[in-house]
Amino acid sequence: MENGLMFLMELLRLALPALIVAGAMYYVVNRYLDRDYKSRVLDLRMKNSEIILPIRLQAYERIILLLERITPSNLLIRVSGAGLTAAEYHRVLVTEIREEFNHNLSQQVYMTEQAWQMVKRAQEGVINMVNTAYQNMPQDAKGTDLAKRVLEMVLAGEAEPTADAISFLKQEIAQVF
Repeated sequence: MENGLMFLMELLRLALPALIVAGAMYYVVNRYLDRDYKSRVLDLRMKNSEIILPIRLQAYERIILLLERITPSNLLIRVSGAGLTAAEYHRVLVTEIREEFNHNLSQQVYMTEQAWQMVKRAQEGVINMVNTAYQNMPQDAKGTDLAKRVLEMVLAGEAEPTADAISFLKQEIAQVF
């Protein structure tokens, strides 16, 4: 029994420094690997930022362009109602707004959820404005009459339905820089 105990004591005397060295090595290697991993993640994020940032900026530019194009005053200039009835012009305007929006749907991937919701509200606001202007038009009204009523609504409200969304997007972009 005494030989067994002596053997264990000798083994412990020889093994303990090796265990301490192994533990220290493990700690040092683990810290190095952890630091290396964090460094690689940071490098990857920086590279992604270099690629994604221009794409995000382009998405915001496209969405602001969309909002500018569907802003009632700009829309009415770009899409003329001359020669159309109010009903025809109403359909053309709503179709134009929806097509502009649908053409840019994929840009939401690069935007915050709050920004995209603002864009959707702006688009719905413009459609609601056009619909409201059209609702009480006489049957024989012309497209130019509808355009005039929409412009009167804009002037009465003193703000375009897209103004808040454009302002919000500009503020969000400013935070990046």
